[in-house]
Amino acid sequence: MLGQYVTETRKKHPLIHCITNYVTVNDVANVILACGGSPIMADEADEVEDITAICQGLTLNIGTLNHRTVQSMLIAGKKAKSLGHPVVLDPVGAGASSLRTRAAAMILEEVEPEVIRGNISEIRALANHSGKAKGVDADEKDAVDASNLDEVLAFLQAFAQKTGSVVAATGATDLVCDGKNAYIIHNGRAEMSRITGTGCQLSGMTAAFAASAPAEKRLEAVAAAVCTMGAAGEIAYGHLAPYEGNATYARRIIDAVNHMDEADLNKEARYERR
Repeated sequence: MLGQYVTETRKKHPLIHCITNYVTVNDVANVILACGGSPIMADEADEVEDITAICQGLTLNIGTLNHRTVQSMLIAGKKAKSLGHPVVLDPVGAGASSLRTRAAAMILEEVEPEVIRGNISEIRALANHSGKAKGVDADEKDAVDASNLDEVLAFLQAFAQKTGSVVAATGATDLVCDGKNAYIIHNGRAEMSRITGTGCQLSGMTAAFAASAPAEKRLEAVAAAVCTMGAAGEIAYGHLAPYEGNATYARRIIDAVNHMDEADLNKEARYERR
């Protein structure tokens, strides 16, 4: 059952270094706190090695990309790898510009992250070092449904096998896989896509879950993080009053993560394993 990873994260209280999107940095910090971790944000090249050294996990998010932070990400990523800490790469907007695509590919190749978490368009662009994306959103043509599920899973598992990473492609249906096994996750609500930063938050929380699990259980830990965010979105939506909208919904999702425990996730998670 995936709920055990909620308990482990709260028990181990991992410190997570985030070099992340400054549009959503506050929400990323708060969701890491809500799931039981502790966030620290540092993107200055002169200190990222020191900060990474005291942490248990690292998330690299290129949402507000610039050349300075790319270098900081490479330095921090290589330090985390040398210490055996899991690195989560969130290739926000890969495929939307050549700079983003090149930067994400460089981090992938030089850092070799343990987890890649993005929407399907971003992951396709990263895998191909090219592609098209609708800004930071998935292209509608990349939507996953029953007609192409097997094809998309095969692509993601081949990419996971090539990179050695756990790959999490999130959207209406979430797919989490390594080179051998996969989770097909059905939690979440469409309204979550209208809130800025739910993906960034998930990447931060994924780093906390991954840092709290042994390497051989990383696939399950990532799937647990994805289920937690999706279930929180469902619970939060159910608590909205008729006059409440995106701002309240965003806060209630973090609240739902904060109150999630092992039994809750075991009850709410909807997935199949292949």
